[in-house]
Parts: sequence; structure tokens; C-alpha cells
Amino acid sequence: MLLVVTGLARESQIAAGPGVSRIVCSGSDPDRLRSELSGIDDGELRAVLSFGIAGGLDPSLRPGDVVIASSVVAETGVWKVQPKILAAITDQVRSHGVTAANGAVVGVEEPILVPASKAALRRETQAVAVDMESHVGAAYAASRGLPFAAIRVISDPAERALPSLAKNALKPDGRIDLTAVMAGVARAPSQIGMLIRAGEDAGRAFAGLRRCRGFLDFGLGFGFADL
Repeated sequence: MLLVVTGLARESQIAAGPGVSRIVCSGSDPDRLRSELSGIDDGELRAVLSFGIAGGLDPSLRPGDVVIASSVVAETGVWKVQPKILAAITDQVRSHGVTAANGAVVGVEEPILVPASKAALRRETQAVAVDMESHVGAAYAASRGLPFAAIRVISDPAERALPSLAKNALKPDGRIDLTAVMAGVARAPSQIGMLIRAGEDAGRAFAGLRRCRGFLDFGLGFGFADL
């Protein structure tokens, strides 16, 4: 049984399918994800996968680029991905002509919205990407002795800011809260341009995520079967 953790409903929709037994969507709320995971019967779990989009910290990464985490770092710890799993996923992705970067992914409790904060996080951690789920999934997997991997596709690159309304743009189930978004735009119309650009970046990221899901054999092609 492969458990997949996501932050957005759209990520969950892409992840669903053969090889995936359970998906937990946090709505980009790490505490909610922890709570959801604590209630899972882990007796039949074989592995945990963090799957979704991410913010770029490495300036060379562009929207749609794939990151396969070699480790996950957070204030609460560091979790390394087993080399066999890292190699298996990377080889499988690259064999389909997709450029895949390996590096640390940093997990955070709040969205990182501005380039200066991304740059500071990059200096502190040397991570190449940032998200709000991988550190929770990695900690959960480690606490239960399960193998872990993270596949993340860059949405907003290192130099791009996100609109402040992004902090309140999601419903608990990970769907876009259109009412909250429109209210945020009404309060700050200057964010419209940033919102459009963020949507374009996200479109490229989701396209990359769908492409990965199309050829990745979840639960079988990651070296999990031999662990």
C-alpha cells in the first residue's frame, strides 16, 4: 500500500490511480496533514510519497522542472531518501526524456511568498525547492520505519513573488476558494498581475506533474518492492 501526501486537490486528482492505495490532502496546512496521518492504520503501508508542486529556491529551476528529493529538511529534522529509491525514480524519469534535478527539499509551516525569503531559505538550507507537505510525510514515514520519496514539480521560480492572497486561497480539502481569492483581489487589485503569472506558472507545473504520473509506476518502479 502506497500512501501519497499532497497539498492541493488537483495534485490528489493527478496522483490517483494504479499503485496508490491512499491519498491524504492537507489543503496546504501541515498541522491538518499531521492530524490526518495520525489517524491512519499503518499496518498495511509499504511506503510514503510526497507528490505535488513546489516553490523554486535554486535560481536555475524553471516552472515545470521536476525535483526528486535526495533529502527533506525542516526545523524539526533532516530525512534522507534511501539511495536505491532516489536512483530508481531519477532513472525512470530521465529515461522518458524529462530533466530531473536531485537535491534537498525544505518543508515549511507557512507559504514562502517573496524572493528575498526564498533566497534566505536557500542560503540557510541549500535546498533546491520548498513545499508544505514533504517534511510532514517524511517524519511520518520515519516514525513508522517506512521508505519515503518526494517528487515535486516547480511552480513559482526563485525570483517570482506570489500574491499575498495565496495564504488564504485554499479550502480545507485543497480546492481553490474562489470567494476568498476574489475578496483578496478586491482588497488589493494590484495583485491581479501576480495572480495571472502564478496561474501560468502553476499550469506548467501541473502539466509536468501529469506527465510524471503518466509514466511513473507508483509503488513498483521506485525500488520500494525490494525494501
